[in-house]
Amino acid sequence: MKNIYILAGALFLSIGGLQAQNKDTKEADNLYDRLEYVDAAKAYTKLVEKNKADGYVYKQLADSYYNVFNSQQAVVWYAKAVESTQDAETHFRYAQMLKAQGDNKSAAQQMAIFAKMQPSDARAKAFTTNPEYTNQLKNQAKQYDILKSDVSSDKTDFGPVLSQNNEVFFTSARNTSRRENGMDDQPYLDLYKAIRNTDGTLSQATAVEELNTKWHDGPATITSDGTTMYYGSESFNESAYQKNKEKHLKFSQIYLYKATKIEGDKWGNAKALPINNKDYSVRNPSISKDGKTLYFSSDMPGGFGGEDIWKVSVDGDTYGTPENLGANINTEGNESFPSIQDDGILFFSSNGKQGFGGYDVFKQNTNTKEQAATNLGAPVNTEKDDFSFSYNLDKNVGYFSSNREGNDDIYQAIAVCGVDATVVVKDAETGKLLSGASVSFVDQKGKSKGNQESNDMGEVKFGVACDEIANFNATRSGYQNGTASMPKSKNGAQSIVITLTPIQPIITETEVILQPIYFEYNQSNITAQGAEELDKLVKVMNQYPTMVIDAKSHTDSRGSDSYNLKLSERRAKATVQYIVSKGISKERITGSGMGETQPKTPCTACTEEEHAQNRRSEFLIIKK
Repeated sequence: MKNIYILAGALFLSIGGLQAQNKDTKEADNLYDRLEYVDAAKAYTKLVEKNKADGYVYKQLADSYYNVFNSQQAVVWYAKAVESTQDAETHFRYAQMLKAQGDNKSAAQQMAIFAKMQPSDARAKAFTTNPEYTNQLKNQAKQYDILKSDVSSDKTDFGPVLSQNNEVFFTSARNTSRRENGMDDQPYLDLYKAIRNTDGTLSQATAVEELNTKWHDGPATITSDGTTMYYGSESFNESAYQKNKEKHLKFSQIYLYKATKIEGDKWGNAKALPINNKDYSVRNPSISKDGKTLYFSSDMPGGFGGEDIWKVSVDGDTYGTPENLGANINTEGNESFPSIQDDGILFFSSNGKQGFGGYDVFKQNTNTKEQAATNLGAPVNTEKDDFSFSYNLDKNVGYFSSNREGNDDIYQAIAVCGVDATVVVKDAETGKLLSGASVSFVDQKGKSKGNQESNDMGEVKFGVACDEIANFNATRSGYQNGTASMPKSKNGAQSIVITLTPIQPIITETEVILQPIYFEYNQSNITAQGAEELDKLVKVMNQYPTMVIDAKSHTDSRGSDSYNLKLSERRAKATVQYIVSKGISKERITGSGMGETQPKTPCTACTEEEHAQNRRSEFLIIKK
């Protein structure tokens, strides 16, 4: 797993509360503290088998599997852990693992708990604002075609970057002669190089022997002239590390190094960068086209939490002060694997932003700092970990890594032409943005391409192929249907507005007929939909200043007679109070609850449709 590298060298502090450790957990805790998560999971499992497990053990067991991205087992033990009180981050991790398993409904439930516990967290705010974001991600335009690379092995492979010399550098654990790292029973990581052939295939990879050490090495980035490399390696090389005297442990950090080509294809003159520090990791480098800005990820102080994306100016061997890229990119989660494109587009991976699950790849235009980062969508991103995305504009090909097939493999990405269409639904009379509208996308051949519900901003997003005519239909209770079309377009974004005309109330001699006034089950408060319909009644009563209305509320036959009567009375009173709150004199409107005494459709074994017909509000005209 790339977690080998993300967590290697970090002085890892368990989130679950160290006070729960005891003599029974000592062996497992020591393994966990040494980042030996496979053996730690075995040790915690033994405690479960001996009936010595509690919320702490379940959480540690779940975290062990989380850290090696075994989502199936992580979900099992997080479920046990949250039966007892846990911190917010545990619920967030549980949600991530549930998404990785494709259980978005349960993931949303855990995210709701997380958001309640940490309402100020950017991840919580994003979820609260848009809890149905997965549907939007699934429907956005495809940006890349992907193909698994032939350079992948049965071990961890990640961090691919294509140089201008057609060299693909990446990091791999394929050297089985190397000792295992202890975290996930894979060998330590090395730097490798493959040559991209004219047909797009990659040659057999060879190790960059002159830079590889006995510790973790890589990933790397290459300057545009191909003469300078920045890469990661462990601080043990500099005899720099953190000590835990109590547990007799040493923790290294990941440092960044600079190397230059010395002869032929050989690299040398490796030097540690001055921005390194034994208290935190600095890794995953990406150098700009002009060689003057180095992007990297780090858990250094001054970030938003976890690992953040940073940049530093470069002038020969002189480096400026690292600068955090800010809240448009970084969250309280982890942002890592930055890759700067020649045109200023920055790719990076995040498990803190809204995605499919695990790490997703995002991009941001660094030329427009106010712009929020956007998810690359499918097929680059999946419910698993998708990360270390880089793209070579000159050669029109990119590479990234993913564990979607169970192992960290390298994939090739080719840009395709697509349009992100944003449909905005509005009230035709007031211009109000309408949430809860059902919007469908139909292509030029009449084939349905998806259906979504508009969010609080009245928006729905669809991915549309370039040069495709797209037709959109919108429906919403209380409104006439609306349509709009988007003409053929190229790459980019398009906004389409659909206006819906409110269905006007019907005024008879005896009644003002509105669309059904819906109440939540067993509730009497006025809903947003109910308010929209009642506003129409207010408008009618303002047009007829002498009109007097008796609002009658009816229930269906479910529940006892007495309960239904009381419920209908509460709903009638709420209706009256709403009308009065809009400036209508209380002498002009009365309300009464009828319970189930006057069904519109008498029935014994009523269908849901019949129940709905009986569960209604009537507005009788007492005086016109």
